[in-house]
Amino acid sequence: MTLGDPGPRPTITPGTEVLPRPRRLPRRRRFSSLTLRILLPNVLALAILVGGVFYLDQYRDALIEAKIAALQSEAEIVAGALGESALAGPDDAPRIVPERAAAMIGRLAESSRTRVRLFDPNGTLVADSRTLTSAGREVRLRILPPPSGGAIADAFRRAYDWVVDWLPAREVFPIYLERPGQRAQDYAETTAALRGRVDGAVRQDEDAELVLSVAVPVQQLHHVLGALMLSTDGRDIVDGMRSVRVGIIQAFLITLGVTVLMSTFLAGTIARPVRRLARAAQRVRRWRGERVEIPDLSRRGDEIGDLSAALREMTAVLYARIEAIESFAADVAHEIKNPLTSLQSAVESLSRTDDPRQQERLTQVIADDVRRLDRLITDISNASRVDAELLRSETEPVDLKAMLETVVEVYRERMRSGRQRFELVAGDGRGPTMEGVPGRLGQVIENLVANAVSFSPPEGLIRLGLSRRDGMAEITVEDEGPGLPEDKIEALFDRFYTKRPAGEAFGRHSGLGLSIARQIVEAHGGSIEAENRHDGTGRVLGARFVIRLPL
Repeated sequence: MTLGDPGPRPTITPGTEVLPRPRRLPRRRRFSSLTLRILLPNVLALAILVGGVFYLDQYRDALIEAKIAALQSEAEIVAGALGESALAGPDDAPRIVPERAAAMIGRLAESSRTRVRLFDPNGTLVADSRTLTSAGREVRLRILPPPSGGAIADAFRRAYDWVVDWLPAREVFPIYLERPGQRAQDYAETTAALRGRVDGAVRQDEDAELVLSVAVPVQQLHHVLGALMLSTDGRDIVDGMRSVRVGIIQAFLITLGVTVLMSTFLAGTIARPVRRLARAAQRVRRWRGERVEIPDLSRRGDEIGDLSAALREMTAVLYARIEAIESFAADVAHEIKNPLTSLQSAVESLSRTDDPRQQERLTQVIADDVRRLDRLITDISNASRVDAELLRSETEPVDLKAMLETVVEVYRERMRSGRQRFELVAGDGRGPTMEGVPGRLGQVIENLVANAVSFSPPEGLIRLGLSRRDGMAEITVEDEGPGLPEDKIEALFDRFYTKRPAGEAFGRHSGLGLSIARQIVEAHGGSIEAENRHDGTGRVLGARFVIRLPL
């Protein structure tokens, strides 16, 4: 079955681990969820700010106060004029002449929208600028609204009024009521003016339009002769508010457009590269033999660049692991095939011979091949478990000096016959400590010591050393054997490579020991090397293995 062929569907049995099917990425939308998540908070914060400006109407209050103050100044001027020109009678008992007062009030009010009313001390309405009297007839005036500005302006005004009406009112003013036979007592401000005080009021009519009024006393020599009431609508206030709010809306729309553009740009700089990385990772998940490259975004210099670099590194490690597994499988097949071929040949030959000596020799070959297969399978199983165990195992502080002392003591007990001697050179005091898996690090040292024992001559010295160098712990294992072939030093760490001492039984070693040792050391972030020791004349004194581990 080729790598690109999915092959037959496997049968799923209880306890079988099934890989999850790859999840398809959703179709790309015009606005990704990340874009919306960035855009919505920005727009919401802006909308709350603008809505707050609409709701908190300090500007309207300031306009009302300014309008009341202007009405009061105008009322005081008109009251002063009436006090000088519209009175009659003796100085100690003056009175207002209604005809004069009406004429003056009509002339003063004709150039403005202000309504002027005059009440006598009894509260009776004496004159009203909205009422014209001629030939015994009264004509009441009503101020018409300004002409329409067009369909678009009317539509905008209606939309604006709807929004303003929809907003909750911050302050509700009393309703303005005007009775047919109105008197000064109908209004609190004119009642106060008849008592000699200046007062004002803000009300709303039936159309919810503002009505502002101010009443001042008309007096001479501190004698109150009547109450003058000036009132006007709040149209200019509404227009001023509308003008300000339209300006705010324009600024809001401009800011909203900039916010949307900036948020979309920001989201795009995040969403697009993340989506590229996600699609590349999906292609890696569906890998069918062609190597997939993760986009290199490391030049961004931000977290997405870091993510890209991490994904590229992870993918490189993944491909390296896949290639190593393929190579390991090929090596395993090759190494197992040799003893199987020998075993098959011996079995066939055994069935064809009747010679007892030949049968005994073939039986010994079969036994050796079986032991070799058993050794191979055991070592292959151990090698295949190393990575998984190192990933699952919890690291802990490892005292390297104590570990070496333990290994040396164990081998001294094994070699009581004195075949080899052991020496540990680790200095005085506490040894260096590193984070690692103690059992696997001990396995590396035991493999190297076992190799040294197998190659060392009787009474040979096996020396273990421990030192610090450039922030690394350096462990050395030296022997006094024949040394290493100079052209095969790097090949020593290849899988299934073996070169044993003369006379050693065939098949006792699988050639995986040094390969496993390098695998364990590199998993701890270190390195392992082999070299020969020489004297001053260049003669080989033995082999040395050097392990460097990060502290």
